[in-house]
Amino acid sequence: MSEVVASLPAAAPRRLAEDGLAVIVGVGVLLLALASLYGPDLLGWVVTTAVWTDPAKALGAVSKAYAGFGGAGALAATYVALLVTLTAGAAALGAEARKFAVAFTFVFVIAYSSWFVGSWAYIATITPADQAKFGVSWSLKLTNEGGYIVALIVGLVIANAFPRFADWLKAAIRPELYIKIAIVLLGAFIAVTAAGKLNLASSLLLRGIAAIVEAYLIYWAVVYYVARKWFGFSREWAAPLASGVSICGVAAAIATGGAIRARPQVAVLVSSLVVVFAVVEVLILPFLAQTYLSDQPLVAAAWIGLAVKTDGAAVAAGGITDSLILAKAAAEGVNYQPGWILGVTATVKSAVVANVIVS
Repeated sequence: MSEVVASLPAAAPRRLAEDGLAVIVGVGVLLLALASLYGPDLLGWVVTTAVWTDPAKALGAVSKAYAGFGGAGALAATYVALLVTLTAGAAALGAEARKFAVAFTFVFVIAYSSWFVGSWAYIATITPADQAKFGVSWSLKLTNEGGYIVALIVGLVIANAFPRFADWLKAAIRPELYIKIAIVLLGAFIAVTAAGKLNLASSLLLRGIAAIVEAYLIYWAVVYYVARKWFGFSREWAAPLASGVSICGVAAAIATGGAIRARPQVAVLVSSLVVVFAVVEVLILPFLAQTYLSDQPLVAAAWIGLAVKTDGAAVAAGGITDSLILAKAAAEGVNYQPGWILGVTATVKSAVVANVIVS
């Protein structure tokens, strides 16, 4: 028996899952942030980018206690902290640390450069007062979140014009991991903010419950009926499609496909359609929310959380919607609480996802 056991290949070392790593990193950052309540600000050196016309004045540390770092020092410290943390995490997930670190350096430069450009006053200023402050006669009024659009354009150019470079960068492009870490941090932000504003918190939770009822009792049934009666889909295709469209996108389509024992290609094709439409939704729905629902920001947030199907895309769309509606409201003299639109979107999406998992 011992000879048989000795002849078997050694078991591969158990690797940390992305979910576990996201929780570890997110909770670590939260603890460092909470430490400032009892002592020095341990994260005040993180770089921040102000709206600018003079590039030399754009960067700085978050906390005035670290003003001596200067913009360049804060940027360097932020890069090193991210490089060390994420490289260690990638290694724990089984990636080649050196390859990840080199590729991440390029990703960081591209990403932060896009954010820097998006903070240019001609892109970011909102109100006439802001334009007068910076001496600009016009602006795209995108806030510094316009950096996301710049990053999207740069990404499209790299992917289509420089495919080899894009393939090489994939070593450091782990969107699911980055999004999961961001969701952990966002959840902590929502909890802390909700604790101090119980009225808004109750509205947020109410919209989460409403989203569950809508998704399960209304949207799913409607999509399933349309797929069966109008398009002639079989049950094997109609059920995953209804779940993917009405509930939680990829996760719901895969879960439904497994529950009804559908062929693997059904879940794959439905998930692909969901992802494609999610990209389109991120680019369009936030602007529709700004145009038609700017006077009902929490309703807009709940709609985004339900309409955009994948988790990462929904949170991204919620962030864009938050910036767009706040910008429009500020131009009209209304000041909404920052972060609550994004918080409602994340809560609605999380509530639906949690029910998918439980189901």
